[in-house]
Amino acid sequence: MATLADVARLAGVSQATASRIINGSAKLVTEELRTRVLQAVAELQYVPNAHAQQLARAHRSAVGVIVHDVSDPYFAEITRGLQRVATTQGRLVIICNSYRDPDRELEYVELLRAHQVAAMILAGSGYHDEAFTRSLARKLQAYLSTGGRLTVIGRHELAGDSVEPENEAGGYLLGTEVFGLGHRRVGVIAGPAVLTTTSDRLAGLRRAAREHGRTLPARRVAYANFDRDGGAAAAARLLDANPGLTAIVARRHAGLDDGTAAAGGDGRAGDDDRARPGRRRAPGGTDPRRAGPPGERRPAARHPVDRPTRDLGRWYPAWRGCQRPRSPCSTVERCRYPA
Repeated sequence: MATLADVARLAGVSQATASRIINGSAKLVTEELRTRVLQAVAELQYVPNAHAQQLARAHRSAVGVIVHDVSDPYFAEITRGLQRVATTQGRLVIICNSYRDPDRELEYVELLRAHQVAAMILAGSGYHDEAFTRSLARKLQAYLSTGGRLTVIGRHELAGDSVEPENEAGGYLLGTEVFGLGHRRVGVIAGPAVLTTTSDRLAGLRRAAREHGRTLPARRVAYANFDRDGGAAAAARLLDANPGLTAIVARRHAGLDDGTAAAGGDGRAGDDDRARPGRRRAPGGTDPRRAGPPGERRPAARHPVDRPTRDLGRWYPAWRGCQRPRSPCSTVERCRYPA
């Protein structure tokens, strides 16, 4: 493997000069020297040591993203949006999967700090866990004190910039649609109870239920991981405990279709006998198709999740050097910035 010394020797320059040219130093060199060094780099197929460059530069080029599970379509779209913008700005995105394990998330914060990333983005929901939140806040404060930047997606009890999907409002809109169609016995396949996202969505659904003179008791809520097995098991539990359900509300996740299909998998009433909330025009939504009344089956809603993250990448303070976005946020997220 070629070294910097090999490049300098072939180009007939000092190692210091070769390093300045390869690393794009602001110090001026003649065009002749630049051409000789770049020709030597190409001939030897020299690749600079990224770790050495990081130590030599004041500019940090990597951005760390911690997601709960990149195989989840929600997080896959978020990381896709971030990577699109990072690529255009010559930055590397380091993706870390915590699998909703708070201890692993703390370890990744330390690891990304050790790699001296320019910014960290916590893309997963916050936790209803005070001890974890305190530990996370301490680690992030240590990182911020070194000049790093932080943004969180979702509701977190942390200081910093944030992009907050309107989970409570979204739950309310969905509940208004379902209860407005006449459904009285509605079940919910919710996410893990420890997540703030889950509690916010449920709060919105319950607000809509109250306004329509309905209730959403605990027995009609099944908490589950956002995966295929979790969705199916949650639907089965709901139907065993509440055989008279006319609608099931579920977050879009891998288990949604299997979860609703479980209704007819063992001889019980199938999908055609109970409705799922269909597509409804929410802020930023596409291809709206309204949910049907009891007895009518409709497909699930979809939202272009990667759009807010593409916007996030465009105005991210660590990338642009500004405190506020250069264009207004979409109506899907509510953002907070330091004054």
